[in-house]
Amino acid sequence: MLRSPHIFTRAHRRCTAKDLVPKAQPPGREPLVRHAHAPAAPGALRRTVVLVGLMGAGKTTVGRRLAEALGAPFRDSDDEIAAAAGMDVPSIFAALGEAAFRDGEQRVIRRLLDDPPHVLATGGGAFMNAATREAVRARAVSVWLRADLATLVERTARKADRPLLRAGDPAEILARLMAQRYPIYAEADIVIDSEPGGMHDAVVERIVAALRAAGALEDAA
Repeated sequence: MLRSPHIFTRAHRRCTAKDLVPKAQPPGREPLVRHAHAPAAPGALRRTVVLVGLMGAGKTTVGRRLAEALGAPFRDSDDEIAAAAGMDVPSIFAALGEAAFRDGEQRVIRRLLDDPPHVLATGGGAFMNAATREAVRARAVSVWLRADLATLVERTARKADRPLLRAGDPAEILARLMAQRYPIYAEADIVIDSEPGGMHDAVVERIVAALRAAGALEDAA
């Protein structure tokens, strides 16, 4: 049986149980996953923007469009974790358990916060970790993409790779997660309602306006 990892390490080769042990990271280490996006526009973002919210809220889709609008790099914490562990998120849950995944998630997000300002989409449970919330609060601007139950159910039904929704009726599970997590998500710096029907560009516009009002963007030259 695989033992629980303390950290997810190298992305360029598959990790084994022996590999999933703490390793010191050199200062200024580059992100594990490089994305094909243009470099950040000089002075566009003062701090990293961290998107939080439940699965189906649109964090990845909106995050990519937001990064494009700001001329900033985009990161997805689930992608980074999967690359570091050498397996996708459902496989991590199945092989190592949720506790191991959350431990790796916390460490990967803290490392990503060391990178220059970018847009970071996080998993639905990431912001529930108090240490992660504190790190985000100190080093980034958090944006909660808030969605209603009907929107979440409709969007999550399009994908089968949702480990937490496999234990029962998805609508009931999502409703329970909303009750548990929404009070914590409400601690985010900015709250934006995620539009049903795929109105992502409108959501991006509202986020940009909110970031500018919060002083998270450099003034245009």
